[in-house]
Amino acid sequence: MTKKLLIVFSLFICATSQAVAQDISLFQQFNGRYDYTAIGNTLNSEENGLEATCAILTSSTASLNLNSNQNIVAAYLYWAGSGLGDLNIKLNGITINAERSFADALDADRVFFAAYADVTSIILSEGNGDYTVSDFDLSGVIPSYCPTGTNFGGWAITIIYEDTDLPLNQLNVYDGLQSVPTFLSITLDNLNVLDNDNAKIGFVAWEGDSGISVNEQLTINGSVISNFPLNPANNAFNGTNSFTGASNLYNMDIDVYNIQNNINIGDTSATIQLTSGQDFVMINNIITVLNSQLPDATINTDDYSVNCGNNSIELYYTVYNTNSTAILPADTPIAFYHNNVLIGQSVTQNNIEINASESNSIVLTLPDNSDSNVTVLAVVDDDGTMSGIVTETNENNNTMAIEIELLVIPEIMLLPGVIGCNEGFETTTFNLFDALEGMDLIMDNISFFTNLEALENNAQSIVLTEYYTSMPETIYVRVESPPCYEIFQFDLIVENCPPYIPQGFSPNNDSYNDWFNIQGLYDIFTEHELQIYNRYGNLIFEGDNNKPWFGEINRGLNNIGNKVPVGTYYYILNLNDSNFQPSMGWVYVNY
Repeated sequence: MTKKLLIVFSLFICATSQAVAQDISLFQQFNGRYDYTAIGNTLNSEENGLEATCAILTSSTASLNLNSNQNIVAAYLYWAGSGLGDLNIKLNGITINAERSFADALDADRVFFAAYADVTSIILSEGNGDYTVSDFDLSGVIPSYCPTGTNFGGWAITIIYEDTDLPLNQLNVYDGLQSVPTFLSITLDNLNVLDNDNAKIGFVAWEGDSGISVNEQLTINGSVISNFPLNPANNAFNGTNSFTGASNLYNMDIDVYNIQNNINIGDTSATIQLTSGQDFVMINNIITVLNSQLPDATINTDDYSVNCGNNSIELYYTVYNTNSTAILPADTPIAFYHNNVLIGQSVTQNNIEINASESNSIVLTLPDNSDSNVTVLAVVDDDGTMSGIVTETNENNNTMAIEIELLVIPEIMLLPGVIGCNEGFETTTFNLFDALEGMDLIMDNISFFTNLEALENNAQSIVLTEYYTSMPETIYVRVESPPCYEIFQFDLIVENCPPYIPQGFSPNNDSYNDWFNIQGLYDIFTEHELQIYNRYGNLIFEGDNNKPWFGEINRGLNNIGNKVPVGTYYYILNLNDSNFQPSMGWVYVNY
């Protein structure tokens, strides 16, 4: 099959003077034994219209009743209403914030919104039972919409489930926000119809009126579809839920139709058309369920190995067959490209079962003029001409690129310096591995050297790498990466670091904590000055590098030579270093 590039945009559109609709497009795809159901409810207490009550609820409830063999895999909440939007609501008391929002308008004064949130975790946690949407408040918005009968609010949850009794299906979830009147055409791509038995299509739609059926018709591939008596051919969107048979979902619809007679085996797309001569209807969500038995080939480039000065690459890769409904056959071709030029080909060796994989490797040779950094593109199901031979559930996920660095003569790579605190005589102890922090390296492959000659000869490496005492110097690192090695360089930097000032001491001559021991001071800041004041602000001690404080008084008129009483004393420490401001604080003396 011809490969195509699929670009999916997530849109967040804010309504201004007039909102712009967002085209319905593929949102999620599920391949396997999947089907879906939907629940939801309106906030309207009656169908809107010129004679209707201008009021709206802020909460409503619907019930989920899955069978025991129906296992939930995803649940998507959509809600919509008149105005610019309430994008923060609650589901069973749990706050829900819109992950995406949509907007549409009839004119500049009548704008509408829709919102989406993934609620899979909530539905999985709570299972069957009642679900209540609350704190959904449009009461301040709708009065201006009531005179034209366009006041509404509602919500729906589409629940995708897996059931081992189901056939292998492809389930596509499409969403956006598109509207009529008068004519709307939506093309659904990414279909793979192998069997149309029990094929179906479902809608979540807003603002339809059961009492308005002027030229209202829903067709698929040119054929009118209906679900009589719930959804007549001339009134498709009329406030109903096909799953429950309810007909009181005022101004919203949760409908599903059997389309096995409206879609053909081999179809890859379907065209939905809606006409309405009067009723304003907005399509928010479409789901198709079609029988599908197809593989889905994807490839991952796992790793590579290169040789120094050689343009040959051994590329390791894995081919997967996940999100599939059939085996991927042996001999599925694989092609490898560089700069859009084919440089190698391979095939799968065995049949790859559903959700299985196969790993292999291939030796590729790059052109002689290749840069040291190259990109190789691996494409599975590619015969070497960017064309495939296997029909898949998804034709747009067959490629994977990998960045490859060829080995050249190593250049020195500079690393940030490692800073240590001066322990005296401008030396300190370093952990040399700190320079490599954050780098994904194997410790056994790393050696440190004090000069390049030793590094190149791989001799006389530094032994005490984690307790290396040094003055400022340059360190070289050799990282083995067979058959080559890398070279890094960094500087050891010794700086005066702030001293540690204790909060107290006890000068009682017990040889323990007998003096005001300011660590990192006396060997480093040799020109420092220390002043001590009592609580009255009187200077009682002055010291320096040769005169630490043992709690004695050496300033003032009285008690010279005596030790100070128990108490708190104020200190001023001037380091006489241009990089530091004086330190001030309190120290407690006790005996």
